[in-house]
Amino acid sequence: MLLELQVKNLALIEQARIEFGEGLNILTGETGAGKSILIGSVNMALGGKVSRDSIRQGAENAYIELLFSVDSKEQREALEALDITVPEDGTLILSRRILPSRSISRINDETVTAVKLKQATSLLIDIHGQHEHQSLLHLHKHLEILDAYCRTEAESWKEKIASEYRQYQALESRLSSMEGGLEERLREADFCRFEIQSIEEAALREGEEEELAARYRKLSHARRIAEELSEAYQALDTDALSRAVRAVDQAAGYDPELKGIRDQAYDVESLVHDLAHGIQAYMADCVFDPEEFRQIEGRLDTIHSIQSRYGNSVEAVFQALEEKKKRLEELENFDQIRLGLEKEKADLEKQLRKDCSRLTEIRSQAAARLAERMRESLLDLNFLDVQFVMEVRQLDHFTSEGWDEAEFLISTNPGEPVKPLRAVASGGELSRIMLAIKTVLADTDQIPTLIFDEIDTGISGRTAQKVSEKLKEISRTHQVICITHLPQIASMADCHFEIEKSVREGKTVTQICRLGQEESIRELARLLGGAQITDAVLKNAREMKELAERSK
Repeated sequence: MLLELQVKNLALIEQARIEFGEGLNILTGETGAGKSILIGSVNMALGGKVSRDSIRQGAENAYIELLFSVDSKEQREALEALDITVPEDGTLILSRRILPSRSISRINDETVTAVKLKQATSLLIDIHGQHEHQSLLHLHKHLEILDAYCRTEAESWKEKIASEYRQYQALESRLSSMEGGLEERLREADFCRFEIQSIEEAALREGEEEELAARYRKLSHARRIAEELSEAYQALDTDALSRAVRAVDQAAGYDPELKGIRDQAYDVESLVHDLAHGIQAYMADCVFDPEEFRQIEGRLDTIHSIQSRYGNSVEAVFQALEEKKKRLEELENFDQIRLGLEKEKADLEKQLRKDCSRLTEIRSQAAARLAERMRESLLDLNFLDVQFVMEVRQLDHFTSEGWDEAEFLISTNPGEPVKPLRAVASGGELSRIMLAIKTVLADTDQIPTLIFDEIDTGISGRTAQKVSEKLKEISRTHQVICITHLPQIASMADCHFEIEKSVREGKTVTQICRLGQEESIRELARLLGGAQITDAVLKNAREMKELAERSK
């Protein structure tokens, strides 16, 4: 579960630290106090989008940290499968530092990619945003919910179908590329033969271009090389050096201390003689051959021409050659290859139909169970005699997720037929339907923490009470964090936090504090009575809190 949230320099929040507890954690506060910023900070820490305005004015960066406790063996194994090590004490720290031009995410001080971060957090927490219930208006969401409900049974089939579908698409693409008349194929085959011949006749080899380029440079500058070396040879006046060596030798005959200098003179004389001999030998060999020059130039032109057409390296040219040969073989054996591909496609299509049918069967059975669970949950949420059905329909084509389309149908009035959810549900009803979905799914998944950002949209009175009871029910097996404006929901809190906006040193700041029993009752009174908190409102709030405590 989520143990702690720390936020620094994010929007209106200068610094905030919240220690969440088990059960139902409630966050309340005036509109605009910064409640949604807190939930937004969690989303950001989990890899969500970051706005340029996220960093608090005057700060260099923003920082968000989530501290989780990982208790279950299944979660540990799932995280380790992502190459994330969970310490022995089970604590996992997720952090994100937001800079003006980038952001850095870490898990236990190890930098991770956004993809890996989302994979990890999907195992730990589920967030219901303010407007997520609107996604129920889109059919693809319905299938997503159904698959989440029957994940254990359906996941392996979905993976198998996705793999087969990729192969199926590849076959379709290849067969599509083989369309065209006989005349066109003959022209292409002739051109392939020409290209293969051009490459093979070029007879390229690794390292040849570098060798020829070096020889070409040498021949291109042969005259300049000869002139420079001639000047160097003339500068080596060996007669003068010999005279100097003899003079030093004679002087050493008079002073034994000159023996070292004499030896050095001998060495220099020998080196100069060798140098002069080497230069002379090079000059004798350095003869410009016009024919050799033309041959090298022509060969380099051939190499460059081939590489410009088929690749920038010998390796790339050879790869292109193999591709041309393969394509020529396809063209020369066109009918046989096409028949083989068509058979392969037909076999794969047969397998896809079989697997998709099996997945449809799984989904249809799960849809019936899900619909019944949803109906029961909706009745708990103050729907009257609600009818809830989930249709699973077959599409006329394959997809990576099978060939099914799913849709929720509902009737909220006795005697009326079920109709598509998008056609009949109001905003408040959609909120309750989404809560019912989260309730049902909470029993099937292993995610320990659920966050609801204003799940109470469009509801009040008795319905609000039912929603509060449902949230409390979920919190018995999951940690629930909920932002609300309704006292009925707030009264059920196991941990109650107030979010307050104030002005400090000319700057607007958001503060969060955990409320005690009496402070919680006073906050309930504010939710009940608004600005005027009378004794009657306080009495009502206290009674509401006591009733909630007894119902736990």
